Amino acid sequence: MNQQVELFSDKTLKDMIIPLFLEQLLAMLVGLADTLVVSYAGEAAVSGVSLVNQFNTIFIYLFTALASGGAVVISQYIGRKRMDAAGESASQLLLFSVIFSAVISVLVLIGNEKMLRLMFGKVESDVMQACITYLKISAYSYPALAVYNAGAALFRSMGKTSVTMYLSVASNIINVIGNLIGVFVLHAGVAGVAWPSLIARTFSAVVITALCFCRKNDVRYTGRWIFQWNGELMRNILRIAVPNGLENGVFQLVKVALSSIVALFGTYQIAANGVAQSIWSLAALAGVAMGPVFITVIGQCMGNRDIQAAEVYFKKLMKITLLLSSVWNLLIFLLTPLFMRFYALEPDTKQLVLQLVLIHNLFNAIAYPFSGALSNGLRAAGDVKFTMYVSVISTIAVRLLLSWVLGVALQMGVIGIALAMVSDWVIRAVIFFWRLKSGKWKTFQVI
Repeated sequence: MNQQVELFSDKTLKDMIIPLFLEQLLAMLVGLADTLVVSYAGEAAVSGVSLVNQFNTIFIYLFTALASGGAVVISQYIGRKRMDAAGESASQLLLFSVIFSAVISVLVLIGNEKMLRLMFGKVESDVMQACITYLKISAYSYPALAVYNAGAALFRSMGKTSVTMYLSVASNIINVIGNLIGVFVLHAGVAGVAWPSLIARTFSAVVITALCFCRKNDVRYTGRWIFQWNGELMRNILRIAVPNGLENGVFQLVKVALSSIVALFGTYQIAANGVAQSIWSLAALAGVAMGPVFITVIGQCMGNRDIQAAEVYFKKLMKITLLLSSVWNLLIFLLTPLFMRFYALEPDTKQLVLQLVLIHNLFNAIAYPFSGALSNGLRAAGDVKFTMYVSVISTIAVRLLLSWVLGVALQMGVIGIALAMVSDWVIRAVIFFWRLKSGKWKTFQVI
């Protein structure tokens, strides 16, 4: 226990958390900048990019789930001081990431137009053409995105989160500069914002992979295991990744369904919900950033079978998450009236945005740390099926069905949607906290 406590000192945790938070914040700000630049390429371009990004998010979730599965296995081997096995796991993660993403990329390139017409068949022809162009170029970047996630999983498992932060800074600078050149210099429209994303993702993938081969790292890629299939290791990774991927997939589908429900409420409620969601994304950064920290710390403790250390760090990380989330959500809420000055909205719409942000931020501070970050810790211990079942059932039965009851049947509109969302968080928070206290997570063994 003393060795583990020394390993994850306050400074060590701070050095992990701050880069992850700044990386998430940077990605958010660059996303806003991208949207601003794309708007100058025309309405068809904006619509095309927006629609395709909903589609791309599904694959991004899948690649992230795969990387999370790898991170759990790698972290547990590091905790057990089996660095060779950790490196072998990382190499197998890279191998599967390349194969998986390449297959998806080929399928999307072959059937992209059919897929888009199936999902968005009613859009105007110029919007559809923008969708096709953007999706084709995006599909080329899927392998790069998956490879980067695999490398990032390795560095985060070692606690070296500053590496991915600096790489994210460089990649996003490339992306923004490329967008500016593509739109304002080359006047390439949708292609002018798609190609820079491909270049930036390829840059990140190449650099992170090169760093993962570096002999200075305690855990690194080895050529032998990149080209040799290890069924047992792959099963360990997929045993974590598949439930996580299914959970994220259901969540994304429910988000699409909720968008359809919101569309029933009229223009001013739709506008308020859209603005509120952009502020929600910013407010949620604290809780989201803590997820990988739980995976690394709890994963290493459980890999070493140091249950006492895992219990200590569950409590410590939860306190940090609650404090960080509370301060950050309060700050964002206090800044919301200032944000509202940049939106040309009616007073009633602005008032509705404030109400939505208040509901979200209050529960994001007190409930999401348990329903989100804590669940990552349970997964890192190997308790993946339980978290998947709870998350999927709660997402459908509470978030989706309660949204319909409150929003449509009781005519509460987007306020009802927001209340259903936070109810989902509260129910999951209670169940996951009970699961933590029950100690059932201690009985699982990943490696």
